[in-house]
Amino acid sequence: MTTRAVVIGVGHYLPERVVPNSEFEKTLETSDEWIRTRSGIERRHFAAEDETTSDLAMFAARKAIENAGLEPDDIDAIVVATSTPDLTFPSVATMVQQKLGMTRGFGFDVQAVCAGFIYALSTANALVVSGQAKRVMVIGAETFSRIMDWTDRGTCVLFGDGAGALVLEAQDSAGDISDRGVLSSDLNSDGRYRDMLYVDGGVSTTGDSGKLRMQGNALFRQAVEKLSSTATAALDKIGLNDDAVDWIVPHQANIRIIQGTAKKLGIPMERVIVTVQDHGNTSAASIPLAMSVGVQQGKIKKGDLLVAEAIGGGLAWGAVVLRW
Repeated sequence: MTTRAVVIGVGHYLPERVVPNSEFEKTLETSDEWIRTRSGIERRHFAAEDETTSDLAMFAARKAIENAGLEPDDIDAIVVATSTPDLTFPSVATMVQQKLGMTRGFGFDVQAVCAGFIYALSTANALVVSGQAKRVMVIGAETFSRIMDWTDRGTCVLFGDGAGALVLEAQDSAGDISDRGVLSSDLNSDGRYRDMLYVDGGVSTTGDSGKLRMQGNALFRQAVEKLSSTATAALDKIGLNDDAVDWIVPHQANIRIIQGTAKKLGIPMERVIVTVQDHGNTSAASIPLAMSVGVQQGKIKKGDLLVAEAIGGGLAWGAVVLRW
């Protein structure tokens, strides 16, 4: 028998405030058409002034726990992927632990920007497979609206806030590709590309949080190639090809990147979960958000084979193959 980390619960949370593209026309030289054409984004959600990343994460976690039919103390560990924590420390994960009323277990954060959820999911899988935890809550949560330069039309129109969460549970499986749960992962990074996407502040440099900076065209060229190659690598590890995939759940950064990656993989857009039009780029939250919406819409079903892939600052990129 083989131990697999199986998804038993999913949930997401979006802040109440919805910001349509037209809102940016008041302060920037841009338009709804310009934003839609270049990104596919129509609207996004922004957190309220008194709403923090740990708040968003907690609401998503509650929904995932409820969906799994569990109580907070049934969870052994919390792994949060975020680049926009409430504070420098402690971790968002420990704040979520407190807000959920958990009196046991452990929590920590993972930082790999937009690829963060892939890294967190791979880490959580390792905790389960190694026997360190039976049930792990994996959360992607961001408040990117807090690090935007509102004068930069090339970045501030692209990002949004939100959170998504999965509950993983250790289950005995046959040990083959028919198993439910995480089947493989592929993680990569290359610090030579750091200037393509970064924040110009930090604790040991400027002493403040800084603003997001991005070389959009250069990043686009890297994204399609690296996303398709990491998805293929993750599938190759378990001897599968694109034909076996029921759903691609990509990082929701840009519709052209999503379309380009799907084309390179030979997968029709009908088999791709797309939420970028409603959420914008929510960084580490985008994949669990898309998974939760896909389940809510009746698309993702038990037994479906999913490939999730993402790329973010670092550059860091990777993919996970799991059977729902």
